[in-house]
Amino acid sequence: MKLNLGRFILFLFLFTPLIQASEYQWRVQVNKKEAHVNEAHVNEAIHLHYSCDYSDSAELYVIEFNPTTDNKNYKIEILREDERIVNGKKINEYEFVLFVKKAGQFSLSLDTLMKKTNKDSIENGMLGRDNANYEEFSLYPYKQKSIEVNILETQSPMVGEFTLSVKKDKATIEAYEPYHLEFLVSGLGDFQVFKDVAYKIEGVEVFSEEAKEEIVLTADGYKGTWRKKFAFVSDKNFSIPALETKYFDLKEKKLKTLRFDGLDIVVSPAKFKKEQLLDPKEEVLTFDKSYLYYLLTFLAGFLVAKIKFIKPKVQDSDEKLFCKRVKEVDSLEKLSFILVTQDAKKYEKIISAIDLKELTSLKKLKNLICS
Repeated sequence: MKLNLGRFILFLFLFTPLIQASEYQWRVQVNKKEAHVNEAHVNEAIHLHYSCDYSDSAELYVIEFNPTTDNKNYKIEILREDERIVNGKKINEYEFVLFVKKAGQFSLSLDTLMKKTNKDSIENGMLGRDNANYEEFSLYPYKQKSIEVNILETQSPMVGEFTLSVKKDKATIEAYEPYHLEFLVSGLGDFQVFKDVAYKIEGVEVFSEEAKEEIVLTADGYKGTWRKKFAFVSDKNFSIPALETKYFDLKEKKLKTLRFDGLDIVVSPAKFKKEQLLDPKEEVLTFDKSYLYYLLTFLAGFLVAKIKFIKPKVQDSDEKLFCKRVKEVDSLEKLSFILVTQDAKKYEKIISAIDLKELTSLKKLKNLICS
């Protein structure tokens, strides 16, 4: 292909500054030098902040940096990624949350790949060449500066900052009336510890719904709420046992306890004895024939509501069908075709105006035709 000198000079003028090597510098910040973990790998979050500062706008550079992983030693999750230009200089930022699973001195150096667009790639794109024998990028592996964190072991089942609130009914209920109890845990940490909260009480039917979690990842770890509801049904007095779990409080740096003290529920006796309900001589339940009217009325109303009555469809006139087609059309070309097939002589002026692009508003034409 013959080289166009003018385009090539323009290319050199515009892109020569970009081809020059952009200098860049990586920086890494870690928000703590110590973190805690227990035997169950419930651990404290560590916030990592990486930034790459360029000497210019660095249009030729692209970064591959996504070290999200989960292995036996640690887990990394991405929190935020950003690219911006400040005073003509590009800045790339990456934030991760690190969870270390074992106690001891922990060291981590992440791998990054710097990708720079080649000069040949830009030149071939600008000059219109179709050449598959060149590499689009030059790859420059980059080893990030190592971070060091001392991981301390704690014996508590949880690590974080938590508060427990309990919502409960009055402690006196009637027989077979459900007693409701709800736990709400709010805070920061691993909420999986609460997943096994359950009750089994002799002589009491216990119902519960699946626990509900509303948790988001933050620079400090997982933050949000965990809640679970219970209902207890019995015909006699019963007690709901106490619950407690210990956790290492990250703010106060000491062991604390979340505790529910338990409850004693007083159940009023049933209004009827079982023997009375089963005794055929006792007229415990009677049927009033006057209720039959209300029952039949209810059934009739229910059936009327459920049965779909099909109304006879009124045949649309030709004019209505034509207008319906006009309103559904989405281009002037389709509208012109409909007018030709409908009545070319009647709509001759409109068809001609469309062809000559004298009429260009589809909406106005629709209103004009079907006014």
